[in-house]
Amino acid sequence: HVQLVESGGGSVQAGGSMRLSCVASGVPFCMGWFRQSPGKEREGVAAISVDEYATFADSVKGRFTISRDSAKNTLYLEMNNLKPEDTAVYYCAAKNQPGCTHRSLWAFIYWGQGTQVTVS
Repeated sequence: HVQLVESGGGSVQAGGSMRLSCVASGVPFCMGWFRQSPGKEREGVAAISVDEYATFADSVKGRFTISRDSAKNTLYLEMNNLKPEDTAVYYCAAKNQPGCTHRSLWAFIYWGQGTQVTVS
């Protein structure tokens, strides 16, 4: 069982930057960030494997960077040039099964509690 704890959310003006962190209780094979806005389905933002293969949603490519520090069991999401449409609750997730992509939301087993990001 993997426990995940996110931090770093808050409010920022459009065009600003923010970094989210997620501390895991172990070193999962694959970790990802997902987000959910009111009235919308949860969607994948980015994912990264333990060997640092990463995938990104088209809507965040060039603006968001995902990284992980295995020594610290920590996942990061660096968000730049934030837009109002990035407003959502952001969730950290993890899995140990093969395959690592933000598109496979259903495959992620472990989830954090979420952290609110508001862009105005």
